[in-house]
Amino acid sequence: MASGPASPVVVITGASSGIGAALARELASRGASLVLTARREPLLREVAGALGGPVEVVPGDATRRDDLEQVLARALARFGRVDAWVNNAGRGITRASLQDVSGDDLDLMIRDNTRSALFGMQVVLPHFKERRQGVLANVSSMLSRVPAFSVRAAYSASKAALNSLTESLRFELAEKYPQIRVVLVLPGVVATDFGNSALGGGPDSRRIPGGQSAEDVARIIADGLFAGPLDLYTRPERLEPVLGHLRGLAQGLTK
Repeated sequence: MASGPASPVVVITGASSGIGAALARELASRGASLVLTARREPLLREVAGALGGPVEVVPGDATRRDDLEQVLARALARFGRVDAWVNNAGRGITRASLQDVSGDDLDLMIRDNTRSALFGMQVVLPHFKERRQGVLANVSSMLSRVPAFSVRAAYSASKAALNSLTESLRFELAEKYPQIRVVLVLPGVVATDFGNSALGGGPDSRRIPGGQSAEDVARIIADGLFAGPLDLYTRPERLEPVLGHLRGLAQGLTK
């Protein structure tokens, strides 16, 4: 975070476990002041209690705009500003095939993975525009670029929608607010309880070969919040396969 504020104030949604909790620990170790929110208050307070630095805990549901308004209000009351807001809250789903995905399934994925981030962006943007600076980071997934794991089709679709919202915001801000940075984080498989918590169950993400640790993902996000690529692949070597997949589609070589 050398290019950012010396002691940044960072909001993290979905901070009670997984990537969110690991990012809280990583940023706290670098001197950040944190505002953490999630629905599971006991776990959230446990994460916060182990940090040892300035932290504000605001239990809430990221799919509810009023809850996120409260997160911003508490952040400003405690620290006077927000330097970065990380939309990390989300959830997976497992369905045997696309034929098995219901309208309700898709609605739930959009609610948890897309609408939650949309509300976060809308809540903090006026503050960033007033200050003419800030960082918005949306945690997406490699499955939004190459949706190769068909049992996660509805999840992949909701994250692809998040990608589009993120890029649209970049274009919207580019001329008048070039100092507001909009980052899209693209992890692959991360060894967390994501799979166990998915609607419909596993597979357990911790048992998938080659899974990246939440701590490694958190370190890469922390490094890239204030400087570097706007599309932040937590495994940069995965960018070339994405480009190859897109080239193949354009040439009719892949399905």
